[in-house]
Amino acid sequence: MKNTALTHIHESLGAKMVPFAGYNMPVQYEGVTAEHETVRNSVGVFDVSHMGEFLLEGPNALALIQKVTSNDAAVLTNGRAQYSCLPNENGGIVDDLIVYKFNDEKYLLVVNASNIEKDWNWISSHNTVGASMKNLSDDYSLLAIQGPKAVEAMQSLTSIDLSAINYYHFEVADFAGIEHVIISATGYTGSGGFEIYCKNSEVEQVWTKVFEAGAAFGIKPIGLAARDTLRLEMGFCLYGNDINDTTSPLEAGLGWITKFTKEFTNSENLKKQKEAGVTKKLVGFELIERGIPRHDYEIVDAGGNNIGIVTSGTMAPSLGKGIGMGYVTKEFAAEGSEIYIQIRNNRVKSKVVKMPFYKK
Repeated sequence: MKNTALTHIHESLGAKMVPFAGYNMPVQYEGVTAEHETVRNSVGVFDVSHMGEFLLEGPNALALIQKVTSNDAAVLTNGRAQYSCLPNENGGIVDDLIVYKFNDEKYLLVVNASNIEKDWNWISSHNTVGASMKNLSDDYSLLAIQGPKAVEAMQSLTSIDLSAINYYHFEVADFAGIEHVIISATGYTGSGGFEIYCKNSEVEQVWTKVFEAGAAFGIKPIGLAARDTLRLEMGFCLYGNDINDTTSPLEAGLGWITKFTKEFTNSENLKKQKEAGVTKKLVGFELIERGIPRHDYEIVDAGGNNIGIVTSGTMAPSLGKGIGMGYVTKEFAAEGSEIYIQIRNNRVKSKVVKMPFYKK
């Protein structure tokens, strides 16, 4: 089991630690609901240093990215980031990721912790253009400082104007006494804030100064359990739950990151799928009756016939009701469709709703 550079701090704070993607990670500190509300209302800090980082450089770096990702990275300007995915040959998804552009010959790919080796091997196997690839995953740490007070609480730690970093933009600047830190507004919670990428040797100093600067704003450490409820309220996909090797980006509602302005892995078949229309679709739903939907629960129609499966579900702390995401046959995918979640012996009435569930 790997540790992050901050594991000893989480343990000293009394965090409940669990194995996650090969890492020893804090799942919660004071409780999921309290931590969730901290991020929605003020500011919280996640240690997400288990995420993977690949540096792609050279004159053919973009060509490789264009070949393996579904989105069109050619539209990126310096200091921009882009959500994308790595399609496989069979219509599924190897992983979802974020592409950061520093300049025409330097890009950073941030991938999911559980897929670091898989993604590295996949991208390497397609690197026929001689792009330089470096796996920085074991050398870098990542803190997500999230919440509506994040900018105000952290402004004293940097010389740049944090409020000027727009969503899916980033800066390389000084932060918490460290030079050349990546400050990125690519959050996964829907409550604003940003992420800090720095070296493992620097992250403890950053963590300490972040909590000193945020003390007056009620800053708290937040675990992975609240990260999950926060992202689910926003309808953000989680790899391994809502998307995987067998779900196509079009079925997952990720047509907006699937650009047929270029050729990429399996683009021809995905284009045909788009023209023919998908047979199942990832939808958001909320429970009309009491209950909590969970991963892998069956979705049925009024007659009890199977029409799909729950991929993510929870009792939403911000909404006080059961919500979830799942794949259903296209006949039941329209907003307002009546569906039922099979929770043990009960069919719990629910309806398909437009995401995000949580609206500021």
